[in-house]
Amino acid sequence: MRTRPAAEQERRPRGVPFAVFAAIALASALAASHPAAAGPSPAPRAKPAETRRSGIVGPGIEHIEIRRGDSAVGIGPDRWIINVLVADPSRTRLGLGRAGDKGVGTETTSAIVRRLGALAGINGGYFRTEGAYRGEPGGIVLQSGKVLSEPYRRRPGLAVSNRGPRTRLAVVDVDLRAEAVASKKARRRIDGINRPRLDDELILFTPEFDRTTLTGPQGIEAVVEKGRVSAVRDGSGNTAIPRGGAVLSAHGKAAVWVRANVRRGVRLDWKTDARFNPKPAFSPDFVLGGGPRLVRDGRAVAGHDPGTYAAGFADARHPRTAVGVRADGRILLVAVDGRQPEKSVGMTIAELTALLLELGAVEAINMDGGGSTTMVVRGKVVNSPSDLTGERPVGDALLLFRR
Repeated sequence: MRTRPAAEQERRPRGVPFAVFAAIALASALAASHPAAAGPSPAPRAKPAETRRSGIVGPGIEHIEIRRGDSAVGIGPDRWIINVLVADPSRTRLGLGRAGDKGVGTETTSAIVRRLGALAGINGGYFRTEGAYRGEPGGIVLQSGKVLSEPYRRRPGLAVSNRGPRTRLAVVDVDLRAEAVASKKARRRIDGINRPRLDDELILFTPEFDRTTLTGPQGIEAVVEKGRVSAVRDGSGNTAIPRGGAVLSAHGKAAVWVRANVRRGVRLDWKTDARFNPKPAFSPDFVLGGGPRLVRDGRAVAGHDPGTYAAGFADARHPRTAVGVRADGRILLVAVDGRQPEKSVGMTIAELTALLLELGAVEAINMDGGGSTTMVVRGKVVNSPSDLTGERPVGDALLLFRR
């Protein structure tokens, strides 16, 4: 079974001494486990005080900073800093920037924005955070008609088309079928695309991944160029990926299939079939994995599969990144700061959903958050990333360009 790095764990908020953080956490835990000790239920609180500042980033792009709650002194449980980009789909396009233009490796969101000449951007999808495959996507990536990473569990994706007079977005579930074809009778399921090879798996590596497969020697790899096998490397690994072809890497039972059906000079093809639900009214330029879905048809999505996300992911307050679209097609890119109780405490998934509805979203999806949450406007980071080291290098970013 495919494995991923553990979801981001709770961390001590930046700037808060450990003793203070521990005392707050203990008091919160006691209040939650012994609600009677807190006395009668309090009256509903008034909506927190709020200030907003807005400015024009470029043609069709507005940046709004929302500050809620009393942040005059100390730390507090209900204060938020929210950054929102609102983009006119007829004047802007939404692009996908990958770290180093590869399938592995990481780069800060601000560096991706500057390198690709975007007006603004936010961090994108989940990614592997360590090891040789650091930066490898944790979900579906489909770009220019090619599947570059398969879906992970049942997480949805953000589908985007910039074709025609306006940019269009949709949140979709993705069902992917992929297979290697050596002959009419010799077919085998492809278990993964551009990711580490596990026991008994067949993995497809495309040129968009990296220069080589980064694999170890415990397997066999077939190099495919112009539809035919140009080389078979058994027991060596780390095979160079041809620019116009691919490498099929196999281990265990999959390696047995390769040894029986693949040899130099024979034809070897692969097929991928990505099906979307609901099917968008456009052919996507790209699809980027995220999740969970927050809003569908103008309504909050009720709950999520607890087996898809780590414990505490939805119910604890974290920094959050989200993408939404309004009924008029305007695009919403949202970054909520968190883990900094002197500034902003972050949001639960339910709170984030309420925020997207408040902003007018009729469709919305959560993206990677935590220390990854970053918003960049004209090359400058405008939010407050929660990592002690500052802006975190990520696997990819969503970018706004002028049409």
